[in-house]
Amino acid sequence: MIKTADLFTIASSGLNASARLLTTTGNNIANVNSEGYVRERTEVTQRLTGGVDFGFTDRVMDQFALDQLRRDTSLVGEYQAFLDRIDGLDNALASEANSIAAGISRFFDSIQTATDDPTSMPSRDAVIGEAESMLNRVNQLADFMKDKELEVELQIEASVNLANNLIRQIGDLNESITTVAGNSVIDSPTKLLNERDQSILQLAEILDIEVRRSSNIDDGLVVNLKSGESLVLADGSFNLFTVGGTPDFNNRQLQLSTTFERADKSNTTLNVLEENLGGTMGGLFNYRESALEPAQRDLGKLVAVLADAVNIQNRQGMDLDQQFGSNLFNIPEFSAINYPTNADLASSVSGRIIPGESNLLTSDDYQITILTAPTGPLPTTFDIEVMAMTNQGVPQLDENGNPITEILTVTAGPGNYNETIGGIELEFASTGNYSVGDQFLVQPTRRTAENLTLATTRGEDLAFAKPIRVDASLNNLGDAKLIETVVDEVDLPNSAFDGNGGLQDVATSPSPVFGAPVTIRFNSEDEFSVLDTAGSVITTVSNAPDLNNLIEQARSTGIPAWPAEFAALDGYPGYDFSLQGIPVVGDEYSIAFNDGGVNDNRNALDLASLQEEGLVRQSSGVFGNLVSFNEAFATIVSNIGSEAANARFDLDAASIMKTQSSEWFESSAGVSLDEEAANMIQYQQSYAAAARILSTAQELFETILQSVR
Repeated sequence: MIKTADLFTIASSGLNASARLLTTTGNNIANVNSEGYVRERTEVTQRLTGGVDFGFTDRVMDQFALDQLRRDTSLVGEYQAFLDRIDGLDNALASEANSIAAGISRFFDSIQTATDDPTSMPSRDAVIGEAESMLNRVNQLADFMKDKELEVELQIEASVNLANNLIRQIGDLNESITTVAGNSVIDSPTKLLNERDQSILQLAEILDIEVRRSSNIDDGLVVNLKSGESLVLADGSFNLFTVGGTPDFNNRQLQLSTTFERADKSNTTLNVLEENLGGTMGGLFNYRESALEPAQRDLGKLVAVLADAVNIQNRQGMDLDQQFGSNLFNIPEFSAINYPTNADLASSVSGRIIPGESNLLTSDDYQITILTAPTGPLPTTFDIEVMAMTNQGVPQLDENGNPITEILTVTAGPGNYNETIGGIELEFASTGNYSVGDQFLVQPTRRTAENLTLATTRGEDLAFAKPIRVDASLNNLGDAKLIETVVDEVDLPNSAFDGNGGLQDVATSPSPVFGAPVTIRFNSEDEFSVLDTAGSVITTVSNAPDLNNLIEQARSTGIPAWPAEFAALDGYPGYDFSLQGIPVVGDEYSIAFNDGGVNDNRNALDLASLQEEGLVRQSSGVFGNLVSFNEAFATIVSNIGSEAANARFDLDAASIMKTQSSEWFESSAGVSLDEEAANMIQYQQSYAAAARILSTAQELFETILQSVR
């Protein structure tokens, strides 16, 4: 039989329970403005013998609402970090003051103006001035991007340090909560729990995380990355982030390191995929990988193609000093980065863009892998694999979904440039200690824009004239007219220029029989012969389909065949011309060096026409489409603008979701002063009633005592 509690015990337990309920309500009211505070509630239960138990105080919250708030906090953190940084880049690219397109247009407009009087020094100086202005814009924008690159790397490092501090704090709180909870059966360690939840919410703003209760420790929480890697374990142990870069240590990559303190467990380091991070840190990596670095490389590609095209065209002309043209821009060479696992970190690889082949240039990086050990006497040879890589460090794929690679045998030594994919060529040191498996990373366009310089400041160096002229014989009877003169090569041995202001004769040409091709003689409307400087027939073309590129037709279809010595040279003689009209038998057209042709503006017109040509490659596949310089810059601006606009839309949507989840969470966990005021009145009344019961019990006891005296 259970003994019933007496009136005094019942009153005392009710008084204590009401006091405890009042204390909980008072604590809620006092902490109404405390950040991270979760409303508390004291639960009391009936005693078996009568009266009420002391009660258990715990927090009141909706765990599903808290989980949703964490997820939405991560989304807002990611989109906010991305938008804050891409906005600055978008504004810089869209600004008219920084517009590379405007600088390019003014540069080519000045060349077009100079074609009216190619001997005018003020016009030539204006071209040089616009080239300097364009280059200043390029360098300033490139320097701005480099500053933003350094800034985001520092922000990544700061985010990693903050995340590590929070991870340590959560681990310590896990351990403390487990200890305190195990020592108390009356209260939950609500203050520690609030601190832990607040730290986890702050961590969720930096990283997209998953939180779950431990299956073994009731009050312990396990915190993982969304991709599954553990950050905090229920027993308080934790893993920390580190930053590094392989092989580019200026380009920070994220790793996760274990922190075991036991001798029987060795610590390890895991690579973390940045695209799965979420939160502020994910936004920073996303900005760097998808916006900033592609813009850097695309800008470098654009200006490299422009500089190369202008250089090549200027070198195919004749300047005001009646010399062959020279480069107007210095395109920087680049050095490869050693992978840290290489056998000899002193070994080096350098490279450059192949002159005249910049239309093959892409925005890709290239991973070079040594396949065979260097063999043979100096210069040594060995095999390498070149693989195109995205700026995220993964293989670039072609239109069929296959990695873009090339395997070739290279020759080491100074000046031995080995042509490879993407319009670049590589130079390997002759004394380099290369070993099988060594790898190098080449970034051809990443620093091009910031290091591009002018090669000359002399207006006289602008090669506005063509180095050859084509003259129709005065005895011609047909109406065929010259429509185009092309000069592809002026440097020996691939050209027919003799280096002394003339064209090669039999004594100086590559052939022991023929001099340079200098005359076209028509035998009929569709048949012509090509003659050399001595008047000897080199070859004859019959049934010519048209009058375009007459020398090229002779190279490919002439009978007898084009001289082997000429055919062995790439592009010889380096010039050609086209006619329009109908020639008659005996009509002749002669090619000569353009001696004294300073008034000639034909190469200036070709320079000006580069602005509209499709020269910049847009994709890495075989069928990469080509666009003009201004179109290429417009694509850069458009891509960044589109990314920024999408980020604003995503942030607005995520902010609305976060507001809703915050209100959902606050509806259960937040303190309502109205509700607490009502509770206060209720608990005051129950306290007063319990006190009245206690006083009544005392009076009854006194009455009983008086009755027996």
